[in-house]
Amino acid sequence: MQNLANMKIHILAIIIVVIAELIGVQRFGLVVMLPLLYALVLGGICSWPSFHFVSTKQMDRSAKFMPIAMLVLIAKIGLDIGPNLSMLLNSGWALIMQEFGHFFGTLIFGLPVALLVKMKREAIGACYSIDREANVAIIGEKYGLDSAEGRGVMGMYICGTVFGALWISLLAGIISQMDIFHPHALAMGAGIGSASMMAAGVGSIVASYPEEAEVIQAYAAAANLMTSILGIYFALFVSLPVTVKVYEFFTGDKREEPQKA
Repeated sequence: MQNLANMKIHILAIIIVVIAELIGVQRFGLVVMLPLLYALVLGGICSWPSFHFVSTKQMDRSAKFMPIAMLVLIAKIGLDIGPNLSMLLNSGWALIMQEFGHFFGTLIFGLPVALLVKMKREAIGACYSIDREANVAIIGEKYGLDSAEGRGVMGMYICGTVFGALWISLLAGIISQMDIFHPHALAMGAGIGSASMMAAGVGSIVASYPEEAEVIQAYAAAANLMTSILGIYFALFVSLPVTVKVYEFFTGDKREEPQKA
């Protein structure tokens, strides 16, 4: 009986993926909409309780598959590290130091807002990184996605998927129009570890500096790769432990959450 329930989940997931891929990448001006967005929307509709497509037990069972899928993703990213080590070593400090910017941006600006709106330990998962796939995997492996930290990271992951590309395209367009940063610096800033957000940011920057389109795309791609590779280790060994300590210092909430076995 349980196997039949699992089969229903797999079949529904396959149908959603096929529909999302058939829709494909859609561009609306500077906004790029990827199949992942459609899959999230379709999954949200199918899991709406009133529609009775899936039960609560099936949704709980589906959540247990997520860490397995994330481990496959992390293995793929790990296999990408070796061939690109020479590029990483020769990229210079500018690309390396931007990882600190990603960390301090989420910690300095994100965590205070989370605490002001009365978030509890969800703030740790939501604010320790930009919460893309690799960051979800880290939280899922350490705490489990059904924990408070897991709810925080998944909430931000969904928000980033739905609104991230739109926000980055608008922000990059506004800042590039202000002409206060070099276009190469803007390109590096667009490579935040998300392909959809990078594409949206690059589109806005190229619109302001069309004569440097190729260079902007190259810098953004290098920065995006750097963040995807180094960001995993930085998030695991630096940003997550620091965010936990800062959260516990300001809230006094030092209770031990049950970790995933």
